[in-house]
Amino acid sequence: MRKLLNTIYITNPDTYLALDGENILVKVDNEIKGRVPLHNIEAIVTTGYLGTSPALMRKCAEKNINLTFLTRTGKFGSRLSGPVTGNIALRKEQYRISDNEDKSVEIARHFIIGKLYNQRWMLERVAREQTLRVNVEQFKMISLELKQTIERIREVTDLDTLRGIEGQAANRYFLLFDQMILQQKEDFGFYGRTRRPPLDNVNAMLSLAYTLLAQDCSAALETVGLDPYSGFMHQDRPGRPSLSLDLMEELRGIFADRFVLTMINKKKIAAKDFIKKENGAVILTDEGRRKFFQSWQEKKQEQIQHPFLGEKIQWGLVPYAQALLLSRFLRGDLDGYPPFLWK
Repeated sequence: MRKLLNTIYITNPDTYLALDGENILVKVDNEIKGRVPLHNIEAIVTTGYLGTSPALMRKCAEKNINLTFLTRTGKFGSRLSGPVTGNIALRKEQYRISDNEDKSVEIARHFIIGKLYNQRWMLERVAREQTLRVNVEQFKMISLELKQTIERIREVTDLDTLRGIEGQAANRYFLLFDQMILQQKEDFGFYGRTRRPPLDNVNAMLSLAYTLLAQDCSAALETVGLDPYSGFMHQDRPGRPSLSLDLMEELRGIFADRFVLTMINKKKIAAKDFIKKENGAVILTDEGRRKFFQSWQEKKQEQIQHPFLGEKIQWGLVPYAQALLLSRFLRGDLDGYPPFLWK
């Protein structure tokens, strides 16, 4: 299994990144604030305004270090990666399946089954462990609905129907999200999913978590030789990494949502870490993003047992493991794509 290297997160908007030999120089107001060796870095995520030197961008491309630029709100801006690698026959097979709805829906079903399975696991665990703090009957009812939805999805034969069912299931799941917030309720109420822009503290965190997860999935897909922009469930659209969005579906709840809930419930973040802009958008402060990125990296370092591979890996390698399994299926080495089903 591939080794998980480090990701550098730059939260100060006045930071400029430069290259010094085989090191990254972190500068603020032309003063060197840090020096990081490149040899153990796999990605850089920055929200800085000042940018990055051309020399560092070229070195990152040579070493296949993904360089991602986010806005201060956490919205994806752009990403620099190295030359496309992998087997051209694998990508051709990906494109052939992407253009064939019957074959695409066979794979897309597994992404959504994995998503709903993992969301059910979350609901069941909360209902079991927080019997005095949540509406247990409501949790059990929606968990049963998700179980029945999984059975329906197994019979779906077209993508529009699959997308519609997935959307309905997402609405039912998010009905319970506010109850899973057990601490700081006055500052972290959840009244529904809002995006572009997020309108409250919880949605600001969810949007940023989904952005980071999508970038990790894109990097994983490129590593195994797949094109992150040619998906099976999400429609192709210029500039949208459709396959990355497909792959991250099964990890949205079990990784991103749980991460956000943990930060709130363990009080790793507070109301002071957010600001509201004139247009109503809520964003993390510089200090809030620092806390968020630090906790995200710590989460990625945690070891788990992969339910299909039976190997101990770090959470941060799960996107890579799933991308690898998807590539093996497309090559014909597996009879079907095994989604990540958390146990």
